[in-house]
Amino acid sequence: MQLSPRKLNVFLAWRLPAAFWCGVRVKTISETTCEATVTHRWINQNPFQSMYFAVQAMAAELTTGALVMAEIQRKKMPVSMLVLNNKATYTKKATGKITFTCQQGTDITAMLNKVVKSGEGQTIWLQSIGVDQHGDVVSVMDFEWTLKLKSKS
Repeated sequence: MQLSPRKLNVFLAWRLPAAFWCGVRVKTISETTCEATVTHRWINQNPFQSMYFAVQAMAAELTTGALVMAEIQRKKMPVSMLVLNNKATYTKKATGKITFTCQQGTDITAMLNKVVKSGEGQTIWLQSIGVDQHGDVVSVMDFEWTLKLKSKS
């Protein structure tokens, strides 16, 4: 089964309802890129009339995690994934429609090949960039993912 934006958005509704209710939606996913959008609304704003930082983080993390999930599915291997660290830079108030994009699918493929070949857990930093409808970068989010083969019980 290949992941699609529709399947990921259903996953959001059932497994990550906070992101779903805040308006985070996957728009595209391929082997190399994942794109998600979220529009500034009353439910996801901060006291300064811009998007709350955690909503931006949910959308950004989703773009990185969806690429990891898709590659794990392609490999058909029992691999666990978890965010180990994250860091963010906010460069402009996030208002309007924000699009987050991660384009590191090939890096994920290479790292997952290393995990499967060595049997050792690995970490990878993945970046998602948030851009508003004018093309201005509003935030840059980095997530360190740890991946390892699940132990056979």
